[in-house]
Amino acid sequence: MTKDVIALTKKMPDPLSVLAGLLSGGPDRLVGAEGDGAVVRLHDEQGRPLVSVEAPLLVQVPGEAERLLGASPPEVPYWWTEARATTGVAEAEALAGTFAARLATLVGGTAWPPEAALSLAVVKTDGVSAAPVPAAAQPAVDVLTDKVAVVIQDRPVVAMTAWLQDAFRAAANAELGLQIVTPAGTRLSPAVRNSLPGWPSRWVVQDEQDGYYDGLSGAVLTWSNGLFVTVESPDATREDPRTPVAASFKEGPLEEGDTGERQLAISFRTVHPADDRLVLGGAVEAVWREITGEEPAGWGTEEPANLAWSLRRLTDVAYERTPEPTWLVVVGSPGRPGLATVRITRTKGGVEEDVTMSFGYGPGEEVPHDAVPAAAEVLATRHDLQSMLVQIRRARRDLSVPPRFEGPGVPYAFVLGAEEVREMPGDRARRTPLAERPRELGPKTRPALYYPLPGDPSDLSGWQDFQRLMKHLRGGTGR
Repeated sequence: MTKDVIALTKKMPDPLSVLAGLLSGGPDRLVGAEGDGAVVRLHDEQGRPLVSVEAPLLVQVPGEAERLLGASPPEVPYWWTEARATTGVAEAEALAGTFAARLATLVGGTAWPPEAALSLAVVKTDGVSAAPVPAAAQPAVDVLTDKVAVVIQDRPVVAMTAWLQDAFRAAANAELGLQIVTPAGTRLSPAVRNSLPGWPSRWVVQDEQDGYYDGLSGAVLTWSNGLFVTVESPDATREDPRTPVAASFKEGPLEEGDTGERQLAISFRTVHPADDRLVLGGAVEAVWREITGEEPAGWGTEEPANLAWSLRRLTDVAYERTPEPTWLVVVGSPGRPGLATVRITRTKGGVEEDVTMSFGYGPGEEVPHDAVPAAAEVLATRHDLQSMLVQIRRARRDLSVPPRFEGPGVPYAFVLGAEEVREMPGDRARRTPLAERPRELGPKTRPALYYPLPGDPSDLSGWQDFQRLMKHLRGGTGR
């Protein structure tokens, strides 16, 4: 049973159209607005919400509906309007479907999923019981305990929507974990995967055979004392705390054979001097151009990424949010899958950009190995690079994260910024325990250093070389 229904319309839903959709519950339903009007809710007579509707989002980036919903949207630009039904109330789900159907009919467009938005009829709601007030107070949270907030998502790809961001924020402020529960066929956007905190937060996958398991580790889970926890093996000991792994999780590339799909994963940090003339996002754009030959297609402060790529607009948003950090998602064109998450933070050292990006390649497509040193040099010479790690993974071309074992990435290169090299005592940064000497990037008087690593997805020994290098650079022997 779906909880989210989305209308994709060519025209902006006007207030009368939205109201007409909300009144699908009949005259005894009450409408309320929260979050400065950003969220509109359909309440029952006790004031408890049945359906919450997010403000329409103008999407100017091609490929987002296909990436996140598998849906065919109108041509860009189009409007994306999400309605979320209160969990466990069948009539609420019907209300959300009716709302989306009426909206698509009134202003022109389609609704996702199609089967949830077939009826325009008024839904009978007599005797409906909504979620308890504490859980319903946060539209993205379905179950709230003293340990975790639980979010149930039934969509092809769990995206970092405004609602899910609210759930992350609310859980963090309350010092709770966040547990996302999905059906077996659901995948995560890398933006969600990169943002998921550590324990007790986790991705919980429903499974016919094992009940529930962790979508990232495969550990079989059970609900106990207000949260999902791992199931211990009967013969587990303190020294060997064995945890059963779900059979469904093991059905990954290692059992199916190498599909030929690869991901090039790049994470880096830049630290810029604080300056009113500073333009942000240039480092992401520079790497994107070197790796793909084109600039990013779009960006946003949530998913779907809705804004056409613009360094100036991105910079303006970050400055408006200072001193609070700014989180961004950046996406590529449909023909070359690429996604980055960016966190911009004002610190004593300046303005930091922490970037994690991935690019996907299918069978027969070559990972652009030769472009990696060029991207590193651009970062080192023009964008105040502090450090950079490049990995290659056997993983999906579309970059989404399945609840299956894909195997870890392996290090392909590490880069140390010029300032970090300069601060190293003596010749430590150049004389390492690795077989191959580092390459100098940038001016010889103040170079950054590029350390090549094996980068073979079938050989995890590259991590041993990486660990030796890190130990050496931190002052250990590395041997």
